[in-house]
Amino acid sequence: MALVSDVTEIIDRRFIFMINGTAQVEKLYDQCRWAEGPVWFADANQLVWSDIPNSRMLRWTWNGNVSVFRADSNYSNGNTRDREGRLITCEHGARRVTRTEPDGSITVIADSYKGKRLNSPNDVVVKSDGSIWFTDPPYGIMGDYEGHKAPMEQDSCCVYRVDPKSGKISVVADDFVRPNGLAFSPDEEILYVADSAVSHDPDGPSHIRWFKVGKDGALKGGKVFVTTDGIPDGFRIDTDGNIWTSAGAGINVYTPEADMLGRIRFPQNVANLAFGGPKRNRLFVACTHELYSLYVVANGVQRP
Repeated sequence: MALVSDVTEIIDRRFIFMINGTAQVEKLYDQCRWAEGPVWFADANQLVWSDIPNSRMLRWTWNGNVSVFRADSNYSNGNTRDREGRLITCEHGARRVTRTEPDGSITVIADSYKGKRLNSPNDVVVKSDGSIWFTDPPYGIMGDYEGHKAPMEQDSCCVYRVDPKSGKISVVADDFVRPNGLAFSPDEEILYVADSAVSHDPDGPSHIRWFKVGKDGALKGGKVFVTTDGIPDGFRIDTDGNIWTSAGAGINVYTPEADMLGRIRFPQNVANLAFGGPKRNRLFVACTHELYSLYVVANGVQRP
């Protein structure tokens, strides 16, 4: 196990006070094909994440045990929890967003728009008003490794919002090439969305954009927040509004003003991450085949 100080690049001295140099980067699991979508369950002291090509979801508990959470997950990718603590999941295979009810049954939240199937929902976040926001690139239908190869039915790859009262699905952004990770600022006035099109096109976008969020859910703006040195996939935000984002084989950390503070390197490409633990200061990192954790001097945003 490496010390955090051994794998950290300090770009701005402010980053020194955000990392714990004596903490260890711990490998928790190494038998995934493509680890993604970590989500923390504080009430169960456990982390759940997706292993997309194996079409399963795994569970890590605080005592270090790893077990299968869901054996057939429809090639699940991104996960989050709603205000009631229910699991919200993006499924490549079924091309839908679902909710796991307390009794274990599955409720479909979204699987089509205007009568046509979604592409392959990728990542999802729930706002404190209960609205569900998700991205819909075609990664899960481009081949049979992370889903089922199929043609796109939608005209574009969009960001969607599901109304918390009516359940109506609406497009909030339609000018992305490959929308991917997304997260709200601590006050929820800004929505950040990654475009990871560089994954399949060297000239494609490799950036995170930011939007102002209206009370009615409408988005304004959409300027590039940062361009990353590596594919921007999933990311999370701490209580000070700093963005901790995947960027190739590492995590880049940016201030709300887009100043890059530093980078934490990993041996494999980072897909996504999540803050967890009793104080939400333990960072869980889903890399290509592996799951890591490390303690940081930052606390992840916890939605009510």
